Amino acid sequence: MGIYGSLHLLAGARADDNPRIMFSHVVIFWTDPAQPNATEELIAGANHYLKPIPGVVQFHVGKMVTSPRPVVDQSYQVALNLIFPTKQAQDDYQVHPLHVEFVEKVFKRVCVKVLIYDFA
Repeated sequence: MGIYGSLHLLAGARADDNPRIMFSHVVIFWTDPAQPNATEELIAGANHYLKPIPGVVQFHVGKMVTSPRPVVDQSYQVALNLIFPTKQAQDDYQVHPLHVEFVEKVFKRVCVKVLIYDFA
């Protein structure tokens, strides 16, 4: 079948249909321009508080990368891309004490806006 055939079969699948389909949680952050180190503090905080939370299959946090393409949003400063094995694992992550601590100690202090995309 090959990789493209396999991807085509998964394209129409939903997490509700198959609990083994991964759940993605993408968070876009706009940091406070009045705080010159906000971007670095946010990334360090995500690595410190969020990376060790159980249930995360893939963790990737980083700065926005510039692009000459007009369709690429370049208004944000940091993005976080997390992949979980299930929606339930992501739900558990949301109430984990380290996530709550990150929100209170880092996010609320250095960010002015956030946008979240969840999909399966």
